[in-house]
Amino acid sequence: MDDPIIELNARERRDSDVEVEPLQSEVDDYESSPAEYEISTYPADFTLEVLWSKWKAKDIIVPEFQRQFVWKHVQAGRLIESFLAGLPVPAIFLYVERKSQKYLVIDGQQRLRSIFYFFEGYFGEESRGKRQEFYLKGIGEGSRWQNRTYQDLEEADQLKIKNSVLRAFVIQQIDPADDTSIYHVFERLNTGGTFLTNQEVRNCVYNGSFNELLHSLNQLGDWRQILGKSKPDSRQKDIELILRFVSLSDPDPDWKYRKPMKDFMSRYMSSHKHADDALISDIRKRFEGTCRTVISNLGEKPFHFRTGINSAAMDAVMVTIAKNADNLKFDLKQAYEDLRNDQEFQEGISAQTTNDRTLKSRMSRAAHHLCR
Repeated sequence: MDDPIIELNARERRDSDVEVEPLQSEVDDYESSPAEYEISTYPADFTLEVLWSKWKAKDIIVPEFQRQFVWKHVQAGRLIESFLAGLPVPAIFLYVERKSQKYLVIDGQQRLRSIFYFFEGYFGEESRGKRQEFYLKGIGEGSRWQNRTYQDLEEADQLKIKNSVLRAFVIQQIDPADDTSIYHVFERLNTGGTFLTNQEVRNCVYNGSFNELLHSLNQLGDWRQILGKSKPDSRQKDIELILRFVSLSDPDPDWKYRKPMKDFMSRYMSSHKHADDALISDIRKRFEGTCRTVISNLGEKPFHFRTGINSAAMDAVMVTIAKNADNLKFDLKQAYEDLRNDQEFQEGISAQTTNDRTLKSRMSRAAHHLCR
């Protein structure tokens, strides 16, 4: 397991974080290469005024993530000075969402926010009812723009900044007819100076009502007891486990698993990111009911087999419970102990855990032992 992302995540792990058993098959799935896509990529030169108008119209969307605007005042000011001085600025990357045709910022949010904040006259977002004035500082005492806000600039300089051009590389997926490639594009282009986990990437690019539901479910008391951790995981491994359960337990007969698990979960989150109230309610009921059954019958931390949570055992048991809520054995605790001692089940949670046939096998063994 010499993957640099996994090694870095392990080094940055906090004591309060969820510990997941590092099965080799799960690691291989985590690192799996993307499917083949047909993608259109073309350059587009936007004036800053046009970008700002699109931003105000909400035609440009910056994905929500834990690290929003992180540039310092001086960094943002020097970017503005570059435009005023006619210096080149690195291009940004925008992804066109298929349905909305809105631009999703894949790389360049710090540059864009700096530009928009300067036009607005305030640096950063409101904090405690106040916003810091955005004036140019740290650009050299001899500069005629030093300590100027946008409103303080001469009219010619205001026009120059509005008419300055920022190149964008616009990306749009042609085939297959969905937006699943955005996950892989974001994963490779936007690291913000650090490696993101798979779920952190999904959190960025599949934001919507479904993502909000995952974060809400992650606070459930029974779920925290199953994990054995009271606080949310700093790298969202707990939320990924919820996504794994929800996507595998979906009752839709047309929704079927196919490896790799990483892309299966991404496809599910992409296709359900704007889930309506009825679906949100169904998923919440399914998850809460399953967690309640697990805790009341199997106790706390029931899926910790060796060094941490065995995600394959968790998905097999929880999905089986969810799909057979009215047909479970009365002595579920004993049935679970019998399942843990089942040789075929042990094999199904130890090797090739994301293989289609292996997943089907352990689900079958779980149903055999847990259901009447």
